[in-house]
This record gives sequence, structure tokens and C-alpha cells, in this order.
Amino acid sequence: MSDSHTTVRLLPWATPDGNPCFLLGDGTGYVSRLADDVENVQLDMAQDLLGHAADMLGDIKATTDQLRFLSAELTAALRHVLRVAESRNVGLPPADSEPEGHGRDLPTRE
Repeated sequence: MSDSHTTVRLLPWATPDGNPCFLLGDGTGYVSRLADDVENVQLDMAQDLLGHAADMLGDIKATTDQLRFLSAELTAALRHVLRVAESRNVGLPPADSEPEGHGRDLPTRE
């Protein structure tokens, strides 16, 4: 492993105490590939959850308990996605900029 290609990577899991885990390496080893796989699963699950959320938010029969559960799952998925973004050094847009269509594609509840 060459020092010029060595990086520190935030891993998609934490220690038993809840502290972040980091990996020092060149991104080609077993743990790096495992972290890539875990991140990809987390991103896929978040995308699937968005589909379920859109369906549930469009269902006027959705219960308070169902919506609370959905909120908890969306919160966990968002944490995972933000951790993946941080791990991959993907910058987020400034807080005052709003993506096109933000919040306009969700059904409203009556």
C-alpha cells in the first residue's frame, strides 16, 4: 500500500459504544469492499423506503402509529444516507438553497 494513496474512510457502522469507525487504507481491501456493499444496501433501502413513504402519505387511512413508524424509518435512512455522503466526501448544498420541486411532489393529507 502506497502512502500517497492512503486515505481515512468513515465506515457505515459504529463501535458498540456508538463511536464512529474509521479505516485507513487504499480503498481496495476486504473491509473497504464490505463497507461499499453495506453502503449500497443502505442507499437501496432508503430508495425503497421513499416509495413506501409516498404510498403511505397518499393513503388517507394511514394510522398515526403507521406514520410514526414511517417517520422513524425515514429518520434512520436519512442518517445512513448522510453518513454515506460524509464517507464519500459528497458535499451537501447550502441550507438556504432548495432543490427544484422540493416538497411539492408529496401528496397532501386532508
